[in-house]
Amino acid sequence: MAVAEPADAGPPRARPWSGGGREELAAAVRRLMALTVTATAPTEVLADAAERATALADELERRVPEVGPVPTTRFADHSVRPQEVDTLAAAMPFDMIIGSCNPVALPITIEFQPPTAIGSAVFTAPYEGAPGCVHGAVLAGAFDIMLTAANVIADGAGPTVELSIRYLKPTLIAQPARFEAWVTALDSRRTHSEGRLVQGGVVTVEASGEFVNMERSRIAAMHRRDATGDASDSRGTGPTV
Repeated sequence: MAVAEPADAGPPRARPWSGGGREELAAAVRRLMALTVTATAPTEVLADAAERATALADELERRVPEVGPVPTTRFADHSVRPQEVDTLAAAMPFDMIIGSCNPVALPITIEFQPPTAIGSAVFTAPYEGAPGCVHGAVLAGAFDIMLTAANVIADGAGPTVELSIRYLKPTLIAQPARFEAWVTALDSRRTHSEGRLVQGGVVTVEASGEFVNMERSRIAAMHRRDATGDASDSRGTGPTV
């Protein structure tokens, strides 16, 4: 993932996914998702909401492009600076963890305080696992992006090779949570990072990961497959990494 622009690059181009209602739609769906698991409405109200939601989905479904051999690219086509608070979100607007255009994205705001990436979040009911607690899979996804944020600061971002999560204490929903992530080792091939989650002054989760240090152009080409059907350079296991 590129993190710097040439001095003569000029101002960033307008975000093509923003301002046309897509982010607003994602925000509305995100709110609806939360209400789906929290509202105590009577049966007839829920049935009516389901009917209207189905009608809206049917309307949008008619405008989905046909699936082709090459997946639709939904990433930003310009580099971004790590000093920007929303760098990763701006670079990956459809990402399932932080994308502003993806309604399932987690409520994480990422800041860059070199050499550390800081994430702030208050997880809501849709992300609940055990009663009152954030689901472990949600936290794993959050750490994947948080360690990536640290890698961006160190100019060593790339696909995840290994992610290790250690759950020390329950992480509670509806309570402020602070993620911290930093790079511990970096060379031309691999980046190693660590992180932790602090809630109420207590470390609830620790994480470590290994990532392929890969140029943005190669990341963009990961969806391409050769004649055998194998993904090119997939997850850093190919011989050219």
